[in-house]
Amino acid sequence: MESMHGAEGQIRLAVLDGNGSMRNLAGSIVDAMDHPCATPVAYQSFEPFYAASTQVRPDVMIVDLETLGQDGHLSRLAAAQPQAFLMAVSTGQSLSRSLSAMEAGAHDVISAGVDPVSAAEKIDRFLIQTARPSRVDGTRRPTRTQSLAARADDVEPHRFETFIGGSARMREVYDQIERMAPSSAPVFITGESGSGKELCASAIHSRSPRRDRPFIAINCAAIPGELMESEIFGHMRGAFTGATETREGAAEAADGGTLFLDEIGEMDLALQSKLLRFVQTGTVQRIGDTHQRVVNVRIVCATNRDPLSEISEGRFREDLFYRLHVLPVRLPALRDRREDILPLAQSFLSRFCAEEGRRFLEIAGCAGEKLLTYDWPGNVRQLENAIRQAVVLHDGEALRAEMLPGFLLGEGLSTRLEPLSGGFAARSYRGSEDIEPLWAQERRIIETALTAFDGNIAKAAAALEISPSTIYRKRQSWTERMGGTAAAFTAFAG
Repeated sequence: MESMHGAEGQIRLAVLDGNGSMRNLAGSIVDAMDHPCATPVAYQSFEPFYAASTQVRPDVMIVDLETLGQDGHLSRLAAAQPQAFLMAVSTGQSLSRSLSAMEAGAHDVISAGVDPVSAAEKIDRFLIQTARPSRVDGTRRPTRTQSLAARADDVEPHRFETFIGGSARMREVYDQIERMAPSSAPVFITGESGSGKELCASAIHSRSPRRDRPFIAINCAAIPGELMESEIFGHMRGAFTGATETREGAAEAADGGTLFLDEIGEMDLALQSKLLRFVQTGTVQRIGDTHQRVVNVRIVCATNRDPLSEISEGRFREDLFYRLHVLPVRLPALRDRREDILPLAQSFLSRFCAEEGRRFLEIAGCAGEKLLTYDWPGNVRQLENAIRQAVVLHDGEALRAEMLPGFLLGEGLSTRLEPLSGGFAARSYRGSEDIEPLWAQERRIIETALTAFDGNIAKAAAALEISPSTIYRKRQSWTERMGGTAAAFTAFAG
């Protein structure tokens, strides 16, 4: 896919074309136009097309109605890009479909067999009326890279608390947060891993009357099950082996504030029953204590699993779910709000450049297109790690496509650690006796990355495209596997 911008002074033309039938037509229209045009850029599906158009505003959009699907998409395009000439192409001869397209915002509807000269004349007239640059006036347009840099410098991305993104989907979430924040009712956040569930919980707390009281977060997936009860409810001295002092739990620490239970679907069933009692009564009892304490805590919980499936499989108590699922929030995946990808990426780029002492100022057009068209199964966290890796391993004024991690370039898992790891290469296994357990392979890969970055966990995590907390959890599991204790690991990692 080529850049949406051509040379300076050229008209930008974007094409939505799912089956390839519109590309020749678009090329013929460009050839017949009086205005100088860049090579048309074609997209095969609506969301990448829409996201790209919101970041780098085209002058002309030609959309195939069959690829577009519903007229609501056309309305979104017309509202988002009022400066562009929106031409719809109908492969059928439906008058009602053409009228609907015009009502939705299309400037013109043409058939697939239209005379390209006629279509070009309509576009030229529109460009002249709106004072677009031509061969005569010589007005200069910025290149794609210049345009992205200008947007980064001149247009502050939409922010809400610690969220970045002004897409319609996220604005709905912000509205939910605003309405839920004043309440004390439990909030149940769902969304894919990396979609920002803790940010959502923090935003609810920050907008609530409890903002000046503690916000305590517990990751139920990162703490061993046998320690979880103590983490939440606390314990008395001597309550169990290793309990050398009395300790309050997260529920007491959050008194007056908010207790956030992340990945609550990982919680053991036995502990779920104790959590249910806490939610019902508002009292906590430390392990080994006979005294109950009343606390005033708002509970916010989150999971990346389907809670109804977990209930049907017997892994989550139904009564607890209905106690917690009072105010639900569903966070969209990053691929469902593509217009937020480049603002997020630019924000990460600026932050990591400051941390790492790099000179990047902008995201080049080719790199931006790679970011926009990738599906991001790891969501915002994966995007953040991808930008971090690029910043750590490269430098320059513009972040180019070849600097991005291999998975964005169609290379599968990144192999860029190999030159940095002292000649590390994958082993060649010839027999079953040579095969390592999966945990041992993971340990070898992570330790190689840590060696490459002098023990810097954040940099190693960015290079491996995982979160730093994953490395901490893996190292803890290795310590326990080899006969250590959680306390020994804490001393080692600290």
